[in-house]
Amino acid sequence: MFDAIAGRYDLLNHLLSVGIDRRWRKRAVRALALTGRERVVDLCTGTGDLAIAASEAGARRVVGIDFAGAMLRLGVDKARRRHLGESIAFVRGDATHIPLATSCADALTVAFGIRNVDDIAAACREMNRVLTPGGKLAVLEFAVPTTPVIRHAYLWYFSCVLPRIGRLVSRHHGAYEYLPESVRAFATPDEFAEILERAGFGHVAANRLTLGIVYLFTARRGG
Repeated sequence: MFDAIAGRYDLLNHLLSVGIDRRWRKRAVRALALTGRERVVDLCTGTGDLAIAASEAGARRVVGIDFAGAMLRLGVDKARRRHLGESIAFVRGDATHIPLATSCADALTVAFGIRNVDDIAAACREMNRVLTPGGKLAVLEFAVPTTPVIRHAYLWYFSCVLPRIGRLVSRHHGAYEYLPESVRAFATPDEFAEILERAGFGHVAANRLTLGIVYLFTARRGG
């Protein structure tokens, strides 16, 4: 499914979020407080927007990992156009079996991809494994707002408007029906924070963004 929509993926991200997705990614990168020495892993990297943002913010080396080959090819092209080909590597891999050594990364990011993983707890344990002790985590993910009026408007947009625009632009009938379904099925912010803690993370914080439609989770690997 993600390979099928790769060509229109970035356009739809910006269109459906009215461009706010760029600000969310910048906020996630700021949470890492990069100094220029860090090795960063961007898991579920898609077309590489967050990996590129981390590199442009000063990360020494970035590895973007995703299961969808068509997405990764677009990420490679974008990095080359920005002359970042030497500082970013893209690798095809499974989030529940990250193809990297233990304690190899100083920071790890995920943007709107963790809910697509079959075994979220296993992925969180793997994220913890590849980070160095004290390594930083920043995860962006959608959530269903709890304020009644906002919740009603959000669910109406997600259920009625978003799938129609998604089908029209992507020409894929299932992908943008899957999106709202996956958000509704995902853990609540408190539940996901608990999953991170059970995976070995400390200092877990769930930061509410844009009226609660997105959360930025930050944490550090214990030890």
